[in-house]
Amino acid sequence: MTSHFPRNAFFLIAGPCVLEDDALNLRVGEHLARLAESVPGGIVYKASFDKANRSNVGAHRGPGLAAGLAALDRVRAATGLPILTDVHLPDQCASAAEVVDVLQIPAFLCRQTDLLVAAGETGKAVNVKKGQWMRPEGMRGAVDKVRQATSAVSEVAVTERGSFFGYGDLVVDMRSFSVMRRACDAPVIFDATHSVQRPGEGVGGSSGGAREFIPSLTLAAMAAGADGLFMETHPDPDHAPSDGPNMIPLDHLDDLIKRAIDIWDRIAR
Repeated sequence: MTSHFPRNAFFLIAGPCVLEDDALNLRVGEHLARLAESVPGGIVYKASFDKANRSNVGAHRGPGLAAGLAALDRVRAATGLPILTDVHLPDQCASAAEVVDVLQIPAFLCRQTDLLVAAGETGKAVNVKKGQWMRPEGMRGAVDKVRQATSAVSEVAVTERGSFFGYGDLVVDMRSFSVMRRACDAPVIFDATHSVQRPGEGVGGSSGGAREFIPSLTLAAMAAGADGLFMETHPDPDHAPSDGPNMIPLDHLDDLIKRAIDIWDRIAR
């Protein structure tokens, strides 16, 4: 069985924040498929069918479950990449698992028992993002809920995405990679793009971000021992419908991943 979260090779989860039209979805997917040839542990394509935790009630949320899963299936067919998407409700898990390879639990939902159990029951790989208010050791409970749901679950990973610092910023504790790995006995991923988010800072109550810090935090996380990376990317982040201020431009991605792999290869885990 191919691992989506290998412990012995650098891997990447990447894609647009939210699904858009096929042209954009496939443009990003085809770029990632080419990049995957130089990523030892492979790339998982990520995009959300629904952004259910938007700051603004009128913000763009995405195409919804049925249309979104159909769009993700077209990306898989065109690129051959494995697929990841977020789930927000327990009853979304079984449907999503028919199409995607990895179910992702958003940070705000990482303690929702019914959701974690439903994701685990699918037998698909599950990535659980650490809540912005949680200590790293606290993620053991979330991982246990997924693992105990069924013996069929193949893989679980946890993702560091920064912790709240005051009301409008996030900070990354680089100790959390080793702490979470020990506590959860699971690969630990660094979310390099949401970690530079500035919640509620953007226009109209949307989240802002400081994408200029993505490279430095990425390389620091590799040196601190992260097993893999999560990055949202877009050809034109400033005009993306969601999370543009904290996405990395697609044409900047390849060079940063090359540098990240170089550091990953030098660090004993």
